[in-house]
Amino acid sequence: MLYSARVAALLLVATLATRADAQVPTTSKGDVTVPDRINADQLRAGMRRLWVDHVIWTREYIVNTIEADPSVDAATSRLMKNQVDIGTALVPFYGKAVGDSLTVLLKQHIVIAGELVAASRALSVAKATTNEDNAKVLAADQRWRANAIAIATLLSSVNPYWPMNDLNAMLNEHLTLTALEGKTRLDRNYSEDVATFDRILTQSLVMANTLSEGIIKQFPNK
Repeated sequence: MLYSARVAALLLVATLATRADAQVPTTSKGDVTVPDRINADQLRAGMRRLWVDHVIWTREYIVNTIEADPSVDAATSRLMKNQVDIGTALVPFYGKAVGDSLTVLLKQHIVIAGELVAASRALSVAKATTNEDNAKVLAADQRWRANAIAIATLLSSVNPYWPMNDLNAMLNEHLTLTALEGKTRLDRNYSEDVATFDRILTQSLVMANTLSEGIIKQFPNK
């Protein structure tokens, strides 16, 4: 089921790639020289692929964790690679330090998500809910939101077309939908689980487009 969803999502990415001939430019505002003649279509498609991968492998990780599937370690490894890939995608524009910092924050995003899933799972199977159970879930969620602020702060500091408030709202929507995905799966509400993933997939493309269009605007053709 998840494999079919992944194939469908990747086909969607290919379909959504536009045919414009716009080019991303020559020089960044920092100390990084942007490679000549980067095709804007390729940038958009590549960013969409990265964020579709992000939500697909996050889903795989959530489902495998909740269902105690033995493939969870392989899914986790692939998910962590995706965080490296996203950070690496920014290196040509903003340098290795920014790319590495983003990767660190995104890996923290995944680790905290795992803690939230584990705490929520323990809460769902407990015979009686305790204040300690609730506290663990709330603490993980607060750290998750703080991590989103850190990601938004980093990105907005390097690109004026990525406003802090807009990025933070976008990332928090991603967190809210992902948390809902975990809850519906834990509740065995499979219809809502599937519907939530559809929303997550759509929102991942919004995030991808926001990042790629910001880069294209910052480095216009000359």
